[in-house]
Amino acid sequence: MVALTTRPVAPPVGAPTRLPALRHLGPNWYASVMGTAIVATAGAGLPWQPPGLRTALAVVWALSALLLVALLVARALHWAHHRGQARAHLLDVAMAPFYGCLAMALLAVGGATLVVGADWIGLRAAVAVDLVLFTAGTVTGVLAAVAVPYLMVVRHRPPMSSASPVWLLPVVAPMVSAALGPLLVPHLPAGQPRQTLLYCCHGLFGLSLLGALVMLPLVVGRLLTGGPPALALTPTLFLVLGPLGQSTTAVNQLADAAPGVVPEPYARGFAALAVLFGVPVMGFAALWLGLAGALVVRALRRGMGFSLTWWGFTFPVGTCVTGLAGLSRHTGLRVFELAATGLYVLLVAAWLVALTGTLRGLAAGRLPAAPA
Repeated sequence: MVALTTRPVAPPVGAPTRLPALRHLGPNWYASVMGTAIVATAGAGLPWQPPGLRTALAVVWALSALLLVALLVARALHWAHHRGQARAHLLDVAMAPFYGCLAMALLAVGGATLVVGADWIGLRAAVAVDLVLFTAGTVTGVLAAVAVPYLMVVRHRPPMSSASPVWLLPVVAPMVSAALGPLLVPHLPAGQPRQTLLYCCHGLFGLSLLGALVMLPLVVGRLLTGGPPALALTPTLFLVLGPLGQSTTAVNQLADAAPGVVPEPYARGFAALAVLFGVPVMGFAALWLGLAGALVVRALRRGMGFSLTWWGFTFPVGTCVTGLAGLSRHTGLRVFELAATGLYVLLVAAWLVALTGTLRGLAAGRLPAAPA
């Protein structure tokens, strides 16, 4: 994904430009890490596990971990050598929300490490890695959920006509913590530590859900009254699926972790919430998938070319896969299994297209590119 309105800051006259290739490397690049890690996590949760799938998922997990390390180093160099441009990203309403992607990238790789990477590095090492990344991602996500809206209020002050699905990114980051935190619950000491983490994840679920419910009407209202977004930004419409799929995943994961951790009737309450909340939300996700898909087809017919926004086709769809897989576990309905499997095929296809386009852009020197 890429923001199109960032104003590049020119270096002082006569100042040497160090590492010019990193000058326009924004936080939106973390979307590639998220989109890669979710392929591994979503695939591991599918009801149908054909031979060889786990090995393929391990390769994807390793790739997501390498991408995360590479981008963390590259972004640190970007801040060190292009501090003016980095500040411009933070103070630009189109780019600042992507700081939520940093948190989600940390969380996504941590979750994939525990779900898939444990087969290769061992459970103990996987838990340790996930604990570090989960902690860092959760702290970063909560900070982004507060700081970016604060900047929008006191500094950016964007007009209502510029409302974009990108605005959802900072407030969705805590929902990723709520969905992946329950995986760590069984690995904590019994009693207070497990209960504390479970209830904290439930609190993060509420933080993110209510934040998304505030932002979503702005996005829908802008779309209905202002018409389709610019061609290059059309893939960002898929970002709306993120809070829908991730919240459904969260309630299902909380329900899985609750028995034996919280007393009754709360454990049964978590199980009931998983179905009573998840099914209607997935119904709206189906509606939005159809609408966004139709607008993407329209944009392709009008000449929409590849850009980093195409990574928006990956992680949000992956959260719907994990949400549907969770519903299949708690309802036993085969329709959810089939829907999860079908969406996973779409996810893999979108990931391959986005990865191929990004690699071609890097090889040709077109990426990282200055915003138009």
